[in-house]
Amino acid sequence: MSALLEAAGVTKRFGGLAAVDNVDIAVAPGEIVGLIGPNGSGKTTLFDCLSCVQRADSGDIRFDGVDIAHRAPHDVARLGMSRTFQIIRVYGALTVRENLELSASWAHVGLRRMLSRTDAATRRRADQLIEFLLLGPLRDDRADTLSGGQRRLAEIGMALMSKPRLILLDEATSGVNPTLINDIKDRLTAVNADEGVALLLVEHNVQFIAELCERVVVLDQGRKLAEGTPGDIMSNPDVIEAYFGRDR
Repeated sequence: MSALLEAAGVTKRFGGLAAVDNVDIAVAPGEIVGLIGPNGSGKTTLFDCLSCVQRADSGDIRFDGVDIAHRAPHDVARLGMSRTFQIIRVYGALTVRENLELSASWAHVGLRRMLSRTDAATRRRADQLIEFLLLGPLRDDRADTLSGGQRRLAEIGMALMSKPRLILLDEATSGVNPTLINDIKDRLTAVNADEGVALLLVEHNVQFIAELCERVVVLDQGRKLAEGTPGDIMSNPDVIEAYFGRDR
């Protein structure tokens, strides 16, 4: 199957430091892929390059066959790639429904439409996602009153509003109460199964990755260390050493 997202030789330097060093990664349509590694291994920087939040210094990045390496982030979003961030990005002064409606507007139609009244189709999409994400009773609450897990679900809803083909999820369980982690996992599984959305996840919760992903890529010191099924990765001695150090 042809890759939906395909990146080859991606490199990003900050001064003399290669935060991402010649990394290849691909995600097929409908696939769920995990991206793990120790702190400082380059995971979020690679995400930034793939979503064009930062421009890679070198390498080829293609989405659905289109070269996106030099595109603006909003152009990439319009092609069908959404992104969440390690630090949750919701508009605290707006309601849950308003956050979702606004995210659809910038993804598709630009500033003029953003300032006009939301159309009926967008309102329906927002309401459907709010119910799907178990946020129905909170739809009219301000986002800054939500718990960390509820805000994460709202952010996932924002990423889904534009009906993307791929979502890059950065630390979906960070700051989330353990009681909500299973809800997030279940909702992501359903999004993948029901809408065919591919997922690429950066995550420190290795158990979450093992239960959700079909394939896992491991970074260490900016380079790809390993790639395989969750079972292969969890038993890989190089991965164990990267996380826990060599036995002495």
